[in-house]
Amino acid sequence: MISKELIKGTLKFIVLKLLTGNEKMYGYEITQKISEMTGDRIKLTFAALYPVLHKLEAEGLVKTTSENVNNRIRKYYSLTAKGAQEAEKKIVEFQEFMEIMGGIFND
Repeated sequence: MISKELIKGTLKFIVLKLLTGNEKMYGYEITQKISEMTGDRIKLTFAALYPVLHKLEAEGLVKTTSENVNNRIRKYYSLTAKGAQEAEKKIVEFQEFMEIMGGIFND
C-alpha cells in the first residue's frame, strides 16, 4: 500500500492524467480506475478525491456536467481546453520529477 502522504502530493497529476485519456469520468469511476491501474496498491477515498476535483474546477482546468443515470444524478468531470494544456505540462513535469527521483534513489 502506498502512503497517503505520497498520494496526496501526486493526486492532482494522477487526476489530470486520467482525464487526459478519457472524455469524461465520474468520481467513483476515477477511484476504481486508479485502484485497477495500480493493482489495488492505491485505494483512493472520496475524501481525498473530491477536494482535488473541486480545486481543479475552481482553477478552470476541469468542467462538470450532470446526467440522470437510473434516476440518480451523476456528475462527470472533463478537462477544459485550458485543463488539457495544463495536463500536458504537468505530465511532462511529473515525468521529469520521476527521472530525477530515480537518479536519487537508484544511486
